[in-house]
Amino acid sequence: MPKTVPPLSEAQIRAMEPRATRYSVADGNGLVLEVMPTGNKVWRFRYTLDGKRQPLTTIGDYKRISLRVARERARKYAEMVEAGVSPAATARRDRGAEKRVDLLRDAAELYMTTAMASKSEEYQRTTRRALDKDVLQAVGNKPIVAVTSEDIVAICERIKKRGSPKMALHTRNVIKRLYEFLIARQLATSNPAVVVPARFIATQDSRTRVLTPGEIGATLRAISASSIRRPLKLALHLLVLTMVRKSELIEATWAEFDLKAALWKIPATRMKSGREHWVYLPQQALAMLRELREARSSRTYVFPTVRGEDRPIAKSTLNQAVKALGLEVEHFVLHDFRRTAATHLLEMGQTAEAIEMALARASREITSATEQAGYADEQRGVLQRWADFVEAQIEAVPRGVTSKAKSAS
Repeated sequence: MPKTVPPLSEAQIRAMEPRATRYSVADGNGLVLEVMPTGNKVWRFRYTLDGKRQPLTTIGDYKRISLRVARERARKYAEMVEAGVSPAATARRDRGAEKRVDLLRDAAELYMTTAMASKSEEYQRTTRRALDKDVLQAVGNKPIVAVTSEDIVAICERIKKRGSPKMALHTRNVIKRLYEFLIARQLATSNPAVVVPARFIATQDSRTRVLTPGEIGATLRAISASSIRRPLKLALHLLVLTMVRKSELIEATWAEFDLKAALWKIPATRMKSGREHWVYLPQQALAMLRELREARSSRTYVFPTVRGEDRPIAKSTLNQAVKALGLEVEHFVLHDFRRTAATHLLEMGQTAEAIEMALARASREITSATEQAGYADEQRGVLQRWADFVEAQIEAVPRGVTSKAKSAS
């Protein structure tokens, strides 16, 4: 039997480093990727005709031809070989038809037909709209390497003047992802959007992103199915269930928890409000915390770093874990979990005052433990209803939002 070759992935290809001599990695069906000492990567097709091994046929440069397109060509050439026809001439014609990717307009088209091909229709639509409406009209005819951060700022400012700061931020992020793709393809060396801080485009106050029930379920299913470390999966899930801020969660210490009473008391020194906050833990959160306590590697922190020091994980760790998942949940950041919880709880009939208290944003100051305890039943109800709602979305049938789980250990 012929040897089965594990298929390549775009992530594997991007990670391939040059060596002193060229080397090849097979994808299957005759398709191989040749990595040059210069770092260039070229698709080739390996085949045997009339019982004789033939010279490798060049499909094209990885910079301009995606894994998906290369596989389609390999399949076509394999069918020709099966019919007893050499694919060499056809491959030359195919290469001659390839467009050079020098201008940003051509780069954007390559991005849409390769990196975006597997994304949802809605995600592709909003990305295409941002590119066509604002980016390409402004800098589409510029060489890829000639687009500057000043160009990005000018594009975003024009969008903001239309009264759409969130769309300006979205457009900046589209450009950022486009250039990340081009850098990976060695078609660009720097990303002009990276040096344009998001806070200069749209402030936190301008965000209104609320995840739909389907997106909540899809996000947490993707986290659960991913290969990120178990404590990080639980941290992300607890961030949703407890409605706290990211820093309040990752810096939590075991001394703050009374699991028998299902209560987490966050000290005033760690709260943005400067006031102690009590989180009445739902049953789902309790189960996760008990699991963490059972397997804990730190006597102090609930989420300790894995570097052997007695300190919590870095503030960027959860963001990096989510980014590595490749979620197709558009415009999403972790802080949106709080707004999402508040919005859905209001729709479920919870009072605005109770929700604001759960978020530690109550307008009136609660000055004593006795006064805070007086809200215990109401707050337990709010947090448990929210946890039950989230659990129901996880168990629901997926609708339209997908993910590509990757390792982020």
